[in-house]
Amino acid sequence: MTDVTYYTQEGLDKLKEEVHYLKTTGRQLISKAIAEARDKGDLSENAEYDAAKEAQGLHEAKISKLEATLSGARLIDESKLDLTKVLALSIVKIKNVKNGATMSYQLVAESEADLKTGKISVKSPIAQGLLGKSVGDKTEIQVPAGKVEFEILEISR
Repeated sequence: MTDVTYYTQEGLDKLKEEVHYLKTTGRQLISKAIAEARDKGDLSENAEYDAAKEAQGLHEAKISKLEATLSGARLIDESKLDLTKVLALSIVKIKNVKNGATMSYQLVAESEADLKTGKISVKSPIAQGLLGKSVGDKTEIQVPAGKVEFEILEISR
């Protein structure tokens, strides 16, 4: 059974583009590498051919994995998100109670996570500690540096 994962339109489009690329251009490149290796002679002692066939297997496995992810992908209508509590795709502004530092994160699917752009996986410890909480709530979250208490300042989309 496939896990259901929620995506933004942008994340779903990227996933579809990657599958399309792997099925078209990616397969063509691997076929070309296999053909070139085959042209070099005896296949029983041809390391290039073996490597190209192994790359083909890994490529097909990646396509299968992404297609399984795509089959469980669900698009969330961001305009209908409940802004009274933290949910998947919420943008949450939090404050570290101890040092007063504030930060904002959007909770997204694992494949969309990118800390540089402020997108964290809903499966990450911080996201898990924030899910279901409301503005003004304080929550203690176990992070690699130890337990940190955060206060939720704002929830948006």
